[in-house]
Amino acid sequence: MKIILDAGHGYNTAGKRSPDGMREYEFNRAVAEGVKDLLDSYKEITVFTAHSDERDVPLKERTDKANQLEVDCYLSIHANAFETGWNEVRGIETYIYLTKPKEAAELARKIHNSLISATAMKDRGIKTADFHVLRETKMTAVLVECGFMTNREDAALLRSTAYRKLCAEAIVKGLQEHYQWKKKDNFPAGKPAAEKGLFRVQAGAFRDRKNAEKLAERLKKDGYEVFIYQDK
Repeated sequence: MKIILDAGHGYNTAGKRSPDGMREYEFNRAVAEGVKDLLDSYKEITVFTAHSDERDVPLKERTDKANQLEVDCYLSIHANAFETGWNEVRGIETYIYLTKPKEAAELARKIHNSLISATAMKDRGIKTADFHVLRETKMTAVLVECGFMTNREDAALLRSTAYRKLCAEAIVKGLQEHYQWKKKDNFPAGKPAAEKGLFRVQAGAFRDRKNAEKLAERLKKDGYEVFIYQDK
């Protein structure tokens, strides 16, 4: 089986970053690399990539490559955004083409459910869209949006190595459930780490956000990945 992974956009794509400067491609690429590494443990799978670290590959070039290679599955990985500043919109959503191809719909459901189960993020559902990578591909195509760069809590997770790894594991779990791949002989079968979920440790609770920010800065200086969550 042949699969192509598409880390959406590029390092310098205008506008594709969080209000505090995180580039979307940083997240997309890290998850795509994680998926690629995990797929190496399964039999008879060839993995290609549609993106490049050198440039933002045009959408047509990405889909043309997939079609020319006659891959079986096109997986596009993204982080979402709503407007340009920080806001309350957050969660995970997954897309397939407008016609709701049966194979794509089934694969999307498995990947989406796996992501929601693993991350405990807000479930924004499986949706349809006229995205180029869904419309112009001749194979099963799914696009995942793993959180909102314009939400402070989501953005902190998108920056996190642990969250990126968790998303990669959850995506592969969904793929494996759909395609029923077998592990290579030198890779033991077992439950993927994604089934363990995402565990968070709270370091403090404050009525004044400034106090929370002071603690967050101290923890960051000590090397911890930190985000501030506002409970209303």
